[in-house]
Amino acid sequence: MTTPPPLGLYLHIPFCRQRCDFCAFYLEIYRESRAEAFLRSLIHEIELSAHQHVSPGRPIQSVYLGGGTPTVLAAGQLIAILFEIRRHLTLASDCEITVEAHPSTISERDLVQLRQAGVTRLSLGAESMEDGDLARIGRPGAVRETVTAVAQARAAGFININLDLMYGLPGQSLDRWQQTLAHCLALQPTHLSCYALTVEQDTKLASNIRRERSPAPDEGLQIEMDEAAQLMLVDAGYERYEVSNYAGQGYACRHNLLYWTNGEYLGFGPSAQSYLDGTRFGNVADLEVYDTSLAASRLPNENHTRLSEQEQLRDAVIFGLRLIQGIPSHNLHQHAANYGHEAVTAQLLTQQLIEEDGERSKLSARGLLQADTIAGQLY
Repeated sequence: MTTPPPLGLYLHIPFCRQRCDFCAFYLEIYRESRAEAFLRSLIHEIELSAHQHVSPGRPIQSVYLGGGTPTVLAAGQLIAILFEIRRHLTLASDCEITVEAHPSTISERDLVQLRQAGVTRLSLGAESMEDGDLARIGRPGAVRETVTAVAQARAAGFININLDLMYGLPGQSLDRWQQTLAHCLALQPTHLSCYALTVEQDTKLASNIRRERSPAPDEGLQIEMDEAAQLMLVDAGYERYEVSNYAGQGYACRHNLLYWTNGEYLGFGPSAQSYLDGTRFGNVADLEVYDTSLAASRLPNENHTRLSEQEQLRDAVIFGLRLIQGIPSHNLHQHAANYGHEAVTAQLLTQQLIEEDGERSKLSARGLLQADTIAGQLY
């Protein structure tokens, strides 16, 4: 009997106190009554989905509470969610349990309770360490709240702390980005995620750019910022293990590695996505429909897509090339043959955007700067 592959759980908490200008995720503005109804639905979904989708005893290697802003819920509500997961599923003894938090929504008492409940990893949405940057993207809160949250998390017993950052923000200079990185390094997180600002359709940022109220991201400047992050963070002892992610030794995010290595995961909550046994499916991105479905004891799944072996290999290549370690060269060339991408692949190699070292293929330093474009060419 073969051992089932590792399984991760993602829980989408669809509430925020307000929507940031750049945000295109599915969310609702927090209201207590809506949150209580959602919690009842989520607990019911965990029970139904565990029974339908997960074989008894299959260990869960990671649990990730994202959003939205999970910590707009009370700590007791988040703990109730974790209790329900443990009641219906088997968590590995070293399971990584992450909770995303906006620094302004978490107190030291909350952090103590979450740590005692078994949360092992805290991911703080800092975005920038300059208050002016935050104001220009409609991000609530202040830098001092991030500093306080890190200190309180450590006092509560958290060791594994991530800071989420964005660069290429409206009006942000290379110098200010470097200052943000330096400020973050002084806080000594175990992990940093550095994402280039992208403009999503139907966001306030997209509207502001169209109306010339905000400048569009400068791609050349973003490349300089990416290179600056690489230099500063690697010099400080962090390993760049994925295009946008840096970690201290042993602190790579195990949950996100599932996505990049074509691993399996099960999503809960409205808009959450799943990938199980070669099939991708998602939950309806509508809280009211989500609640109605679960009130009738129906899982709110939609858009089931069974992937062929070729499609599974395609996804493994596309996602795997985001990893600094790359992928087996055989997979790259088999995918190219499957989809008629031999000429494209040869050009990427000739241009030294993809490098081959022994039996592995990976993006070069220049290729990392064009990761999304290269993924589109190979899709």
